[in-house]
Amino acid sequence: SENISFIMTNRTSYFYDPDVGNFHYGAGHPMKPHRLSLTHSLVLHYGLYKKMMVFKPYKASQHDMCRFHSEDYIDFLQKVSPNNMQGFTKSLNTFNVGDDCPVFPGLFEFCSRYTGASLQGATQLNHKICDIAINWAGGLHHAKKFEASGFCYVNDIVISILELLKYHPRVLYIDIDIHHGDGVQEAFYLTDRVMTVSFHKYGNYFFPGTGDMYEVGAESGRYYCLNVPLRDGIDDQSYRQLFQPVIKQVVDFYQPTCIVLQCGADSLGCDRLGCFNLTFSTTCWSLVYMRTHWKTFSSPPVCDLSRVFRVLCSRLHAAS
Repeated sequence: SENISFIMTNRTSYFYDPDVGNFHYGAGHPMKPHRLSLTHSLVLHYGLYKKMMVFKPYKASQHDMCRFHSEDYIDFLQKVSPNNMQGFTKSLNTFNVGDDCPVFPGLFEFCSRYTGASLQGATQLNHKICDIAINWAGGLHHAKKFEASGFCYVNDIVISILELLKYHPRVLYIDIDIHHGDGVQEAFYLTDRVMTVSFHKYGNYFFPGTGDMYEVGAESGRYYCLNVPLRDGIDDQSYRQLFQPVIKQVVDFYQPTCIVLQCGADSLGCDRLGCFNLTFSTTCWSLVYMRTHWKTFSSPPVCDLSRVFRVLCSRLHAAS
């Protein structure tokens, strides 16, 4: 808790919707929104809320989601339900909604709540209401413009970064989820206004199968996409030896005016979807290192939008 306290200040905004943990992907599905409620309980019992401004977040509208996603896709998410999905057979296939990304009661409402929290965090950062914004429900980094992917329906990170770009000339996105941040990389692959850095498991057909070190961006975005593919079983010491020089060089070179962090919990050891051997102390160390190093040149605001520390973004939904 000392490490987390170091990061937080009285200008940290924490967004929590008391109903976001009530949604259910279905029996046996590894994505567990209920864990968001458990995480909030820890925030309360450890007294971390005393170090933050706490907000019940705004709900994102269809218009907000269409800042990145196609209108047809968002319209489908708004209309489909377990009761009528038989009438959407073609759309289910078109938009990749099925086993990994099931239709469940309140699907669009769930997307509206976690996306709204991330978007509100970005807005507060833009207007200098806070220096750090936290949304534990966010960080659904696999969603694409036209389809769902990897438990993710609406890419709140991309939508929030688009909001940040209204005020910030350079946004750095860092992803430490065990899965490659493919949706965010794809969205900004052709621009130098967003630099994406992802540390992830790669190889042996591990989902999503992207994130090779030779994926570096294209056109104006060439060399503004950095992937650090990792093998099974990486431990704390090895991870830190990689993370520190990479992030130092990236921050010194790019000099971002805002940083978005997707802090996926599935990179921790013993996670049922993961294969790394990292401890929570390394996740905390990563945050402290970035916060400290950022201060050495200009103290850029940090958007923790989770699966967030999402801008910080965290992925606490998946069960361990």
